[in-house]
Amino acid sequence: MAKNIKLSELGSLFNDMDVESLEGVTIEGDIELDMDIGGGLDPQLAYMLGHETAQIAQHLINISRLLGYPVDQLFGSMAQAAVPGLTRPGQLLPSKFEVNKIEEWKNPIQEVILGATSSDGGTRKSTITLGGENALPYYFDSPMPHRNHITMDVFDMPIGMAKAVKVNYEDVIESPAEWAKKVVNDFGADMVTIHLISTDPGIKDTSPREAAETVADVLQAVDVPIVIGGSGNPEKDPEVLEKAAEVAEGERVLLASASLNLDYERIAKAATDYGHVVLSWTQLEINAQKELNRKLMKQCNVKREDIVMDPTTAALGYGLDYAYTNMERIRLAGLIGDEELSFPMSSGTTNAWGAREAWMVGSPLKEDSDWGPREYRGPIWEIVTGLTLSLAGNDLFMMMHPGSVAVLKEITQSLHGSLERDAVDISDWVTAEV
Repeated sequence: MAKNIKLSELGSLFNDMDVESLEGVTIEGDIELDMDIGGGLDPQLAYMLGHETAQIAQHLINISRLLGYPVDQLFGSMAQAAVPGLTRPGQLLPSKFEVNKIEEWKNPIQEVILGATSSDGGTRKSTITLGGENALPYYFDSPMPHRNHITMDVFDMPIGMAKAVKVNYEDVIESPAEWAKKVVNDFGADMVTIHLISTDPGIKDTSPREAAETVADVLQAVDVPIVIGGSGNPEKDPEVLEKAAEVAEGERVLLASASLNLDYERIAKAATDYGHVVLSWTQLEINAQKELNRKLMKQCNVKREDIVMDPTTAALGYGLDYAYTNMERIRLAGLIGDEELSFPMSSGTTNAWGAREAWMVGSPLKEDSDWGPREYRGPIWEIVTGLTLSLAGNDLFMMMHPGSVAVLKEITQSLHGSLERDAVDISDWVTAEV
């Protein structure tokens, strides 16, 4: 029975023999190639076949040398045939990089101006513009027309706060006006949010008139745009915000907030009567957001340029998954063309401090790992919450810790391109400091 061997093994048959040359010897055999080329010869298969054929030829040449045939003399005398039409290119072919536009993003986000200068009938030194995006945030092919902004929380009475936050405000916690000055002058707040929580009947039941005086004091203390928030009491808030809107007439404040659970019609009317913007607040429900925005526009006659959305911010953890997904869905729907969702968004990023991991000394579980110092853990919790939602399209952040504010401003403004930074050699990734 014939033995099957590879061509590469043929020469090794003579290694154990004392043979210098063979004369008058004929080697006979069959070379079999198994190929399945279907309906045609694939270029890649043809290349592989050519490579294997060249290997066979090389093995045959080696055998010929072993048998004493002057192979080198024979092939050396044969001139290599020139291949017509092949020349070495003098340079690489030119190429051009072009950015493909996302065709379905045809609808820009509504621009909303907060604050009013003297030329607009207000007393603010400058205004802030939210919205105007034509894509998701920080796309290099569609730059954001306006950067993200941060408004810092101020309360009309002392409240319980995490120690890492409270130490920054102990000298001003009794005075909302001084508190507002500090967050603007010392901590770089773009805006101030005054929370009128003492108006809650279950706390101090401060009258709407007294609350309005607090708003007036804050407006006198700072010259940045402001947000006015109530206590969250559905019976008291409409009256409180009406009085506050009257005192702040012409300043184009953001009234927080109108919701389906409150008397949104009264709050919307206060905004339109006194020239303010409405914060449309819903609770992690995109359809509820559409419904409220639709009612504000069609039922209450609020103009598009007077609406900012707050879809609710849940703290870092499972809640942040819901908040991010909801905000991203809203922003994508607005960009695609949903006129009921194409508004700028605001985030209550301060809610990050509601998570126990942000303020507790350590885990209540003995077998749990060390959580690290809360002086750093809490601010990082707030930073990550804000940064995550900025990627979902959020425009305005309500925050508390000055360190968190500084870091989030630096990151978002760097991504936006409004903050000049020293160039970093990214090729030196081992030692580069960013």
